[in-house]
Amino acid sequence: MVPTLLDTDVLSEVLKGKQRQIARTAERYIREHQRFTFSAITLYEIERGLLAKQATRLIAQFQAIEQASTVLPVTVPILRRAARLWADAKAGGQPQNDADLLIAATAMEHGLSLATGNQRHFDWIAGLQLESWA
Repeated sequence: MVPTLLDTDVLSEVLKGKQRQIARTAERYIREHQRFTFSAITLYEIERGLLAKQATRLIAQFQAIEQASTVLPVTVPILRRAARLWADAKAGGQPQNDADLLIAATAMEHGLSLATGNQRHFDWIAGLQLESWA
């Protein structure tokens, strides 16, 4: 398996453990790479959702995953790449979701593929390699 950045939807499914195929792929990935990699934006998206639901057990599970993972910060080069992606999206009539664009930019800046269940959000981005864990 290639080094991969997990999108929010994939990491959320890993946390829930309900989709068996995603769980199997995640287990295989951990055996090969020892840890997950995700963006600080994904951390924000998941944690805000769990806090809003007051999902105490899942918050603790997520924080354990976070501690055993690599969380990539949002840097100036990532912000600049995301800004270019946003302008390209606007010009091409594509979705301009800031979180998605920051996550895509993070994967690209670090030379990682992106595991997502929302491939249509990203498939227009030239140079971004997508993975499906489902």
